[in-house]
Amino acid sequence: MKDTELVGAQKTLTPVLKAKALDNRLPDPILGDQYAERVMRRLDPDYDNGRSGTSQMGLVAVVRAKAHDDWARSFLADHPDAVVLHLGCGLDARVHRIDPPATVDWYDLDYPAVIELRKRFLPPREHYTQIGSSVTDLTWLERIPRGRPLLMIAEGLVPYLTETEARRLVTSGIDAFPTGQIQIDTVSVWAWRSSKWNPMLRKYDTQFNCGFNDPATLADWHPRLEYVDEAPMYDAPVLMAKAPPNIRRTYRLLNLLPGLKRSSRIVRFRF
Repeated sequence: MKDTELVGAQKTLTPVLKAKALDNRLPDPILGDQYAERVMRRLDPDYDNGRSGTSQMGLVAVVRAKAHDDWARSFLADHPDAVVLHLGCGLDARVHRIDPPATVDWYDLDYPAVIELRKRFLPPREHYTQIGSSVTDLTWLERIPRGRPLLMIAEGLVPYLTETEARRLVTSGIDAFPTGQIQIDTVSVWAWRSSKWNPMLRKYDTQFNCGFNDPATLADWHPRLEYVDEAPMYDAPVLMAKAPPNIRRTYRLLNLLPGLKRSSRIVRFRF
């Protein structure tokens, strides 16, 4: 089955899932997500055919996923009673990769069409709820238990929101919970403004709607919000250690281009 059931930005889950599926075929994977390979094969049985079918250029998306996973595991180790909001989850199997304890309540949220695909392709589990909704329709927040630490993960989501929508999403989470961690990734201003010419985004008839040259300044959105740190992406040591030699060479060259190395940022906040 192809991704024709999805529209616009929803379709971008396909190349990200494909990158994770191809990573799992490396001798020493970065993420090692067996679910990604199985789901990708069911979503598109011919995904690895053609000239670019097995290209590992998408490994930066895998690096991004691993950074979010590592941060999430660390937070849940310290807060085993947390509530997790995985926003714009796509077909990512993060809840299965991390396998949180039963004391954690995990919520995956995406458009209804995406959630229907998840229910067909990924197994259910206890203390795990899937919500079909736009992330910007914050009525879904009424379904989430309060009074516990919050882990909010928004991977590959914020650039597709307007700055107003992203700010409202983040601040609403902070206002609803006593403490927590927020993990997002952003693009630079030039990456945002030039996204209308980005070949991959044009293919899926979408573009970015916001960008930040210094995402640490997003801490100004709320008096309780504090910037913690950033994880490397295009120049991540794990990418340079595990990617095939031709991919490593390509990214080393691309990182020489002004602005590219920090055109996408993986950032962590706490409150």
